[in-house]
Amino acid sequence: MNTLFDRPPQLSGEQLVRRQAGLDRPGYSGPTKSRRIPAVAAEFLSAQPMLAIGAADPQGRLWASLLTGPPGFLAALPGAAENPDGLRVDALPSPSDPLAAVLRRPTPVGMIALEPSKRRRMRMNGRAAADGSGLTVTLDQVFANCPKYIQSRAYELREQAPGTPIRTTELTGSQAELISASDTFFITTADRSGDVDTSHRGGNPGFVQLLAPDRLRWPDYVGNAMFCTLGNLAENPAAGLLFIDWRTGTTLQLTGTAHTDWNPAHAAQVPGAQRLVDFTLHEALTTPTALPLHWTAPDYSRFNPPL
Repeated sequence: MNTLFDRPPQLSGEQLVRRQAGLDRPGYSGPTKSRRIPAVAAEFLSAQPMLAIGAADPQGRLWASLLTGPPGFLAALPGAAENPDGLRVDALPSPSDPLAAVLRRPTPVGMIALEPSKRRRMRMNGRAAADGSGLTVTLDQVFANCPKYIQSRAYELREQAPGTPIRTTELTGSQAELISASDTFFITTADRSGDVDTSHRGGNPGFVQLLAPDRLRWPDYVGNAMFCTLGNLAENPAAGLLFIDWRTGTTLQLTGTAHTDWNPAHAAQVPGAQRLVDFTLHEALTTPTALPLHWTAPDYSRFNPPL
């Protein structure tokens, strides 16, 4: 179980998690996070066709979604003087997306741009405001991630109309099949102040276990020790997950709560696991052919532990 909620008030969730993991050290406040987008990162963003974005709905539930467009739909906005940089996103969620109404008003967001073909990713957190047909995000945090657990795949754009969304409170057979076959998902979390972060998890198909129609579990593999996701969960158990059928563009969005299982005996049962994360589903939304992106079969990361 997660034992980190009774914590000294001066320590953040990230600090508590690093301490629990045995990676905390005096004077270390965590990895460097900037409010600037370096030139190489701006070039990276301009070449991407998708952006995972997460936010909270009016009930406080977290959702993760995916915005897409031709390369160039993401653009860095340099901030003047001491002002932070921004990000222009020329896309909005579809009307049936849980974040459609949310992103039409100012709100905290967490974002990650993932480039599977080159195994690169970049995370950005900030405050989004709708602007015509897109978003302008004032950035609070910009930071890169290591390439571990990213499956390499190439894409092509295909115009297609989204199908009728399906809402459930338990996983259906087709939803369970999509999760069991997944090698990648995105996760949105938030700290106790409501600041949002969206990250990526990857592994060989089957690394996400279905424990019940409303419960999932996945291993937390060794990474860059940022612990942004687990740190947020130590402060706030709300979480949103996004699974993608990379071949058809169908999406599966889940909202619920998650906690970190620190029992070493449990982690020892899963190859490569440093610890486990349990997720309880509150609501699921499947949207057939939601995305205009179709991807090739993956080349799995050599870092993926065996199942």
